[in-house]
Amino acid sequence: MQSIQAFYSKLTDPKKIAITTHQKPDGDAMGSSLGLYHFLIQLGHSVTVISPTNWASFLKWMPGCDKVVDFELSKEVATKVIQEAEVLFCLDFNVLHRTKNMEPVLANLTCTRILIDHHQQPQKNYFDYGISNTAKSSTSEMVYDFIMESGFAGKINEQVAQCLYTGVMTDTGSFRFASATANVHRMVAHLNETGFNHTLVHENIYDSFLENRLRFIGHALLNKLEVFYEYNTAFMAISKNELLRFHVKTGDTEGLVNYLLSIQGIKMGALVIDRDEERKWSFRSKGGFDVNTFARQHFEGGGHFNAAGGRSSDSLDNTIRKFIEVIKQYEEQLK
Repeated sequence: MQSIQAFYSKLTDPKKIAITTHQKPDGDAMGSSLGLYHFLIQLGHSVTVISPTNWASFLKWMPGCDKVVDFELSKEVATKVIQEAEVLFCLDFNVLHRTKNMEPVLANLTCTRILIDHHQQPQKNYFDYGISNTAKSSTSEMVYDFIMESGFAGKINEQVAQCLYTGVMTDTGSFRFASATANVHRMVAHLNETGFNHTLVHENIYDSFLENRLRFIGHALLNKLEVFYEYNTAFMAISKNELLRFHVKTGDTEGLVNYLLSIQGIKMGALVIDRDEERKWSFRSKGGFDVNTFARQHFEGGGHFNAAGGRSSDSLDNTIRKFIEVIKQYEEQLK
């Protein structure tokens, strides 16, 4: 994989470009993808953003989101776009399997492939150009750097700013995580100069849910929370029946795992959700406990030092039992 700087000189030559990200895209995945989209179309490129799956309704307000193609919903259209692309940008994922059913389509492409990502252990052999920087707060911050370093700062308009702000805001926990460095705040100051309404972004992301989500969160906190004080760990398991009972949609469980870390003394929070095809894990930690390594070693996952995900093909009951057994191995680290 060549450095992404080697691609800068090719930006002024209009091409057919596809942009994709990981399944169930979050604010950073969608924000970085649409921010890059609004930048590239100003340079005369023909650009299509493709999501491997559907996405949360609280992201649908974003400029350009109505043009994003859902691979699972429009497989033939999406496949055609990908196969005809001269350049493929892959944002906010480090390995192809995070694109779910799109993986076989992407694996066989011969076009120029570019990675922009901040997760650990990227699949570098697949990409022609790219940058992987785990020190960055978000992929949206990295897209901002890409635009600035390539000499096109003037192309950061209100639409680009809205999208990139959404990504960096959500991935830094509204700027409270350690990843919200001085560079992040300088970036936000620059984005604000475009005149976009940052208050409206916050309202669209955090104040646009249906009543059933609030009732679901209340149910989860009251009835599903378990605390293992001997391991400084809080845990929550959500069954398929509960998802159906509260009409939980994509995005409704976003941020639920973070409640677990709000308990005094808790160093790790773990949430498992019973999905149709697998059990999905979310892990969060404070301080020196590495949930990235924990997820990689035990739950086929990974991510960041203090925030990671995982999966299990086992039943919900069995994967819960496994988690309870596994955390016993980390008693000393979690004290």
